[in-house]
Amino acid sequence: MIIIKNVFNFTGQVVQWEVPSTENRIIDAKGLTLFPALIDPHVHFRTPGLEHKENWNTGALAAIYGGITTVFDMPNTLPPCITEERLKQKKQIINQQLQEIGIPLHYHLYLGADKYHFDQIYKCRQEIIGLKVFMGASTGDLVMDDDSSLHAAFSLAKAHNLVLAVHAEDEEKILERKALFKDRKDYKVHSEIRNCEVAVIAVQKALELAKIYKTRLYLLHLSTKKEIDLVRQAKKEGVCVFAETTPHHLFLNDTAYETLNGKAQVNPPLRTPLDNEALWEAIHDGTIDMIGSDHAPHTIEEKKLAYGQCPSGLPGIQTTLPLLLNAHHEKKITLDKIVKLMKFNIENLFHLLPNDDVVLVDLACEKKIEDRNMKTKCGWTPYAGRILKGWPITTILRGKIYELD
Repeated sequence: MIIIKNVFNFTGQVVQWEVPSTENRIIDAKGLTLFPALIDPHVHFRTPGLEHKENWNTGALAAIYGGITTVFDMPNTLPPCITEERLKQKKQIINQQLQEIGIPLHYHLYLGADKYHFDQIYKCRQEIIGLKVFMGASTGDLVMDDDSSLHAAFSLAKAHNLVLAVHAEDEEKILERKALFKDRKDYKVHSEIRNCEVAVIAVQKALELAKIYKTRLYLLHLSTKKEIDLVRQAKKEGVCVFAETTPHHLFLNDTAYETLNGKAQVNPPLRTPLDNEALWEAIHDGTIDMIGSDHAPHTIEEKKLAYGQCPSGLPGIQTTLPLLLNAHHEKKITLDKIVKLMKFNIENLFHLLPNDDVVLVDLACEKKIEDRNMKTKCGWTPYAGRILKGWPITTILRGKIYELD
């Protein structure tokens, strides 16, 4: 048993806490705050096929350093996770890599919805956390851009009682706008090509399908005020929809291209400061249900490529909690809300059993974010140079203590 003494809980009370463990240890945590270890419902650990960007050795370490002990991994790997056979193979690789690193991370996997493999959904239904649909192209080739396939995906998700997670960007509109901006080579054009309209068209379509089929719809990485307004109204109408946003859509905006260049390129793209404000408002009023990092690492060499060749995505799992803790000091969010967004709401939506994992946080610790301290294999972060107040210092996973240097 691990006994944690003299620790604040996230509501501000001094408590003693016990964590089941084969190790007998007493931790005097005076001055520290105890959180339940958090969940990241949206990661791309790039295995199999893209391990030069990330694998589960490095991804798990980055998670632990971010106070996260459970992750949901996305299917757009190489090859994509779209069949029962590939799902089994992926789990074997993951388990081997986690054993190598000695971090028994809790994880769940999405199955990619692919118009040629709908028969696989029934076969995999007991082994997956949900079904993932890409309405617009991103990393990989899982885009589902025809209405008949979308109807089938929503119907099958409902039939098999699966959450349907949707990357809501309209592929037809993306291609149309690419042609309009074909002569632009600056990275900021990414936010103009994949503009608000691209997202809104897809969100409207997804909400209509959720109404028809009564599907549990999980809209990923919402980034604009107009999307939020649609979701807010849909919730009032009783649509079973849940909304996620990301740290980069909360803490970065389209001014970041000036300094980050390709490091700021992500799908959906960075938006305006007004959209940042709308997302925070949606967090306060409950329109946004959870925060996922959308941890999508690429190598620094890849991110230096010219626009059109530079891949979209950025790392975020290690910095999500520190960014939110710093926002707490700035009176933007309560500790209770952080735990709801990154733990309890996710458990409720996905019907997860709680675990005993915890993280000890030093709310007074101030530290600069530096690339060299990132545990992700890609070795960089868009937040490098920021000084944040509030950092996880110890994570306890399955009764094992991990001190975070």
